[in-house]
Amino acid sequence: MIDWDHIDTVLLDMDGTLLDLYFDNHFWLEHLPAHYAEIHNINLASAKAQLYEQFKEHQGTLNWYCLDFWSETLNIDVAALKQDVAHLISPRPNAVTFLQNIRASGRRAILVTNAHRKSLELKLKHTEIEDHLDIIISSHDFGLPKEDMLFWDVLARETPYDERKTLLIDDSLAVLRSAKLAGIGHTLAIMKPDSKKPIIDTQEFVSLDCFSSIMPPPLTGPA
Repeated sequence: MIDWDHIDTVLLDMDGTLLDLYFDNHFWLEHLPAHYAEIHNINLASAKAQLYEQFKEHQGTLNWYCLDFWSETLNIDVAALKQDVAHLISPRPNAVTFLQNIRASGRRAILVTNAHRKSLELKLKHTEIEDHLDIIISSHDFGLPKEDMLFWDVLARETPYDERKTLLIDDSLAVLRSAKLAGIGHTLAIMKPDSKKPIIDTQEFVSLDCFSSIMPPPLTGPA
């Protein structure tokens, strides 16, 4: 599946890749609407309809991922509300072991996420992944979502890497397509980002079920 002899850098998404997307789906699609319904004294179905319409309008933009934007738009402290269900934050199977193996093999493990820094901090607090990453990048640092090809140009300037020897693992097909067009040499899509939902169609991308199937060997130099 992966030609590790030609990979020295691994770029990893967080939500739906290293971490189970169930937390995010539950928060945005269930917990937040329930809170919104309560404070506006409307039924849950109406709350979902109103919120989902707003979500759809901003999907794929930096606003979609920005907790400050949604806090201001909805007049709700979204970051604080996430604390209510923080116990649902969980790494995907073998994700931490995979990160450990990347580092042990002599390769770099770089987190590249669209998550807002407040969301990122919450998830790092509740998982072990930070201890096994060389660099942590939020797209908000660049003012561009990963779906935008310009993001990858900025990333390459800020954190130099050889695109031809780089592997990106992500659950977003839009992000994978953007990265591929930007020259990323190797890509993998996540087959089941949310443990409570069915597998997704990863279309033109090779899909990954579990990290245990792609553990990297040690990085070797010239003979």
